[in-house]
Amino acid sequence: MKTNRNLLARLAPLAAGIAMAAAAGTAQAQAHAETPKYGGSLDVATTSTGVATLSWDLADWQATLQTRDTGQFYEQLFSVDLSKAKSRGGKYPFTISGWQPTDAVRGELAESWNWVTPLVLEVKLRQGVKFPAKQGVMAEREFVADDVVYSFNRLNNSPKKTQGYYDHLDKVEAKDRHTLVFTFKQFLADWDYRFGNGFFSGIMPREVTEAGGGNWKNANGTGPFMLTNVAQGNSLTFTRNPIYWDQEVIGGKPYKLPFVDKLTHRVIKDEATQQAALRTGKLDILSSISWEAARELKKSTPQLQWNRWLSMAAARVALRVDTKPFTDVRVRRALNMAVNKQEIIDKFYGGEGEMFVFPMNPAYVGYHTPLKDMPASVQELFKYDPAKARKLLAEAGYPKGFAFKMQICTCTTEQMELMPLVAAYLEMVGVRMEIVPMEYGAHLSAMTSHVNGAGYLTTVSDVNPTTSLRINFGKGQVYNAPMWNDARFDARVADALAERDEPRRQQILRELTAQIVEQAPAIWMPAPYRYTAWWPWVKNYGGELFVGAGRSAPIHARVWIDQDLKKTLGF
Repeated sequence: MKTNRNLLARLAPLAAGIAMAAAAGTAQAQAHAETPKYGGSLDVATTSTGVATLSWDLADWQATLQTRDTGQFYEQLFSVDLSKAKSRGGKYPFTISGWQPTDAVRGELAESWNWVTPLVLEVKLRQGVKFPAKQGVMAEREFVADDVVYSFNRLNNSPKKTQGYYDHLDKVEAKDRHTLVFTFKQFLADWDYRFGNGFFSGIMPREVTEAGGGNWKNANGTGPFMLTNVAQGNSLTFTRNPIYWDQEVIGGKPYKLPFVDKLTHRVIKDEATQQAALRTGKLDILSSISWEAARELKKSTPQLQWNRWLSMAAARVALRVDTKPFTDVRVRRALNMAVNKQEIIDKFYGGEGEMFVFPMNPAYVGYHTPLKDMPASVQELFKYDPAKARKLLAEAGYPKGFAFKMQICTCTTEQMELMPLVAAYLEMVGVRMEIVPMEYGAHLSAMTSHVNGAGYLTTVSDVNPTTSLRINFGKGQVYNAPMWNDARFDARVADALAERDEPRRQQILRELTAQIVEQAPAIWMPAPYRYTAWWPWVKNYGGELFVGAGRSAPIHARVWIDQDLKKTLGF
């Protein structure tokens, strides 16, 4: 891929941000008061609509995309209380993929839980929850505590397990058919995320494993939808689970979930095609839209409803600290100073972006330190200073610069357009960044097997405040693309996770965030705002994206389609 020197000039005239539609919350509050309607189908392009699931077996330890899709039928112990969503009068947007605010946690398969001792947690499971019958796989049967024990042990014993993920637990036992006992070796602050509402918390029955858990045709869980078709590279089709346990109370009356008969996840790589599908009503919800496309859609399709959210997956060029020249912190800091990040916000993102969002997102109240309050050595990395960048490169022994390769996934158009601009900035200080496009599977495999190149574009999100530093910079961690290896850093992260006092834990993690950002194991990039759009016939929805760990099933289970309104609008 050639560096586009004219990209910045072409982007300069782009207008600044788009105002968010103020009527969305009111409209959804009104919808919540309407009488729900059953039937119909819901077609969705998710935030990661351009790529497909790589594995259906939870023991393969895949992350976001797996829970996005298997989360429709494999439930977890915890979810969120969607009555606390902003669209329903609450305070949470529920647009963060891996974080559940403490005061919004709701039991999913767990009905209640309490600490019997400081290291023993007892969980009471919901009774009456059932697995539906699946021909050739299993008969309809009750969900019981042994299913959770089986799932945990299988995940824990998987050779693909993320290093140290369950090391805080001694054992998980079934006290009786509906009671679990978790015995801890030591307290861990994100215990509920590790096996409760995280990316590796799904409950998969033994019968599915024995039939072949990697085959989507055998998939079967307690969730609101059942997987009924996979058209590779095109769509995933889920149908209503007729014996699903949950309900939604609307107007004081309980309604059995889900409302729609069919849910389809569309796989659409091209963003223009995504937007065309939305405009023509082939999509009911388009989850992730750039600011520029949102501006045009608001003009062409004024009936759409809108929600704006800050991306949790800020792009950043990971720099392998075990590979020259990135073994030298001066080189890594120089590359940061060489990129005009404010100009990227102003011109590439049209003013719709935030400068400092990783590894602690501004949404993490108490854990995030605003850039203006960070040490000068951190603030310096976000200021455009090519003269100092060249000085640091010369001090490090590269007065004429150097060249390196940077691997990028072809799955996101925005990043494919942004990286030539970054390359152009670097070239101005003598550094030549060769962009190497890779398909999603190969790109992900390079990082997870730790054979990624010296430069690697990653968008692994911060997930939640107690997990971000560990998964992105912990020694041996799957998503540690920079290959950061600092025993003192790892020990301090462990101290934070063992700290029961949350204010103290927040302080430790704030300090560690400043330390890792200062060391610049990546070119830190701004994060853009994104938009979600949906048609007004989509009821009981306000732009929510996740209930944790990339899952959306409880959200879509509560949506109903107003068929009469859809026909009135000409679809």
